Amino acid sequence: MKYTHLGRTGLSVSKLCLGTMNFGPQTNEAEAFEIMDHAHEVGINFFDTANFYGGPGNPGYTETIIGNWFAKGGQRRHKTVIGTKLYTAMGDWPNDGKLSALNIRRACDASLKRLQTDYIDLYQMHHIDRRTPWDEIWEAMDVLRQQGKIIYVGSSNFAGWHIAQGQEAARRRNLSGLASEQSIYNLLERTVELEVLPAAEHYGLGVIPWSPLQTGLLGGILKKQKLGVTGRSAVKSTNERLERIRPTIQAWEDFCEKRDEDPADTALAWLLHQSAVTAPIIGPRTLAQIDGSLRALDIKLDAAALAELDVMFPGPGGKAPEAYAW
Repeated sequence: MKYTHLGRTGLSVSKLCLGTMNFGPQTNEAEAFEIMDHAHEVGINFFDTANFYGGPGNPGYTETIIGNWFAKGGQRRHKTVIGTKLYTAMGDWPNDGKLSALNIRRACDASLKRLQTDYIDLYQMHHIDRRTPWDEIWEAMDVLRQQGKIIYVGSSNFAGWHIAQGQEAARRRNLSGLASEQSIYNLLERTVELEVLPAAEHYGLGVIPWSPLQTGLLGGILKKQKLGVTGRSAVKSTNERLERIRPTIQAWEDFCEKRDEDPADTALAWLLHQSAVTAPIIGPRTLAQIDGSLRALDIKLDAAALAELDVMFPGPGGKAPEAYAW
């Protein structure tokens, strides 16, 4: 495994992050335990979850699974950098969601209980809350840090402007502010290159891409369909988008085949070639998928290959405003 720092922090994390959203709805507890144990075996120390994960009608169950795994001992908690998130309402009552000081306090305590730990390494805001002032948010987060309940604060699905707002508000309070931003980022979804990545690099945030394979479209979907392998390729929305971009996906799979590399591994490798990226989130459902993802750490894409992919998957044109103005 290869490691890097999370943005400007001194925290060392693996260059692949284990996503746990499937734990509960698609992966039962015993299987999840095996996946997390194997992640440690191959050196993955960075796990991501959220308080709302767990499946329809069962929010919090994913954190409970992770907490039960921590409780097995064997330094499982000590060896794990755990990131969880808050924002989505966990109930129907007022203040059960978003980023009020009240919900930040309640949500953190509830996550700590489910995770069976006394601290969270990376506490992430799952979405911007436009109605809660930044001073209120930072005061609540600072209280949690002083209590030893959280160590770092991160954001997720923020715009570049939100990152700037948050960091400047933190600066006024002499706080370190955000350590990371978790965004959708892959060859098919490159909007973050306009302003989110420049903002993250300017303020020293590590970028944690989610959906690196874009619901399987970049994971060899055409070959899998020919072989009769189902999975995310069976999702209606995925198939509908595939039909719109089939020639591009075919060119992508041909590109990978010429290099004798798996498309999923190559998609992860492309992200790891982006300077702002700390660790893409992988969501393996089997142990073999974890092992396969490790290949991404060793795939080298030279300037010509990266340029070819830019033609195949044109991004927004670079950073703003040059991407859309003279």
